[in-house]
Amino acid sequence: MSAVVHRFVDQVPEDLEDGVVYVSIPFSTVIHKCCCGCGHEVVTPLSPHGWQLIFDGQSVSLHPSIGNRALPCRSHYWIKNNRVHWAGWYEDAGAKKTGKRRAKARAFIDREDASTDRDVHTEQSAGSSSPLRVRLRRWLHKD
Repeated sequence: MSAVVHRFVDQVPEDLEDGVVYVSIPFSTVIHKCCCGCGHEVVTPLSPHGWQLIFDGQSVSLHPSIGNRALPCRSHYWIKNNRVHWAGWYEDAGAKKTGKRRAKARAFIDREDASTDRDVHTEQSAGSSSPLRVRLRRWLHKD
């Protein structure tokens, strides 16, 4: 599936249609069938610290990505402007991040932390750190 349509509903219908993202504002929830076609229902509760919905008047976007690592399909995708952007599939559902991968990520962050004063000043002026660095920090602190 490469695109979805959205419907604003007060209550989620009993039978979900493929390719439809149901948005329930009263319940602060978005629900849809997995975009891989496996048929599983995917529930994304909306909250300031969880999933966020963006409605631009014509389409919806969900942030962050939808990662179905608990489902047999283990699909992973974003919904942006009613389009499905695939990120691939998660590794084995029970797989843990290896120490080697963590060590490589930590070494990258340590190298970034040792950047020159000019680089630090440039980052602070921009108001954020590099997107890769932010993603690595989040990844390291998950569990």
